[in-house]
Amino acid sequence: METSDKDLIEEKTGSEKIFDGNLLHVYKDTVKLPNGGEATREWIKHPGASAVIPLTDDGQVILVKQYRYPIGRITLEIPAGKLDAPDEDPLLCAERELSEETGYKAEEITKLTTIATTVGFSNEYIHLYAATGLTAGKQHTDEDEFINVVKMPLEKAVELVLKGEIYDSKSVTAILMLERSRKEK
Repeated sequence: METSDKDLIEEKTGSEKIFDGNLLHVYKDTVKLPNGGEATREWIKHPGASAVIPLTDDGQVILVKQYRYPIGRITLEIPAGKLDAPDEDPLLCAERELSEETGYKAEEITKLTTIATTVGFSNEYIHLYAATGLTAGKQHTDEDEFINVVKMPLEKAVELVLKGEIYDSKSVTAILMLERSRKEK
């Protein structure tokens, strides 16, 4: 028996803010289920973010290495950061993060896609871009950011994704999408 998508929708009947932080705002909502039952949903409100994969003229990608406290590991990622406001243009955020985290500026930035990072408990969307026509400059991170810039061939980054050594979802998505788009040209 086939059902329609409307048979999947949960209707919010109540909401309580249970934590209000600088970045994250945690809610506990009560919902009416499609079958008439009731449940609670805990979720995190996030302003959204942008990320950019910089590609040099000779096929190198510029990545950033940093310590990620929640997972207790140093990660290799593409430059990224949160939107300063929910209505900030994601392209401007991508340009800012590229400059801050790597020092590079781009002649051209093109949209790859937008991903929902953790749909089970957050409304965060990250807008993914590719940057080309790069000009090197001086890195100027936030005072609480400690980032090393790493340059490697795109093929090496793909290899690290496939070996599970690059595992950050935005970076995996952008690296594989960039590789695919270059093969299609």
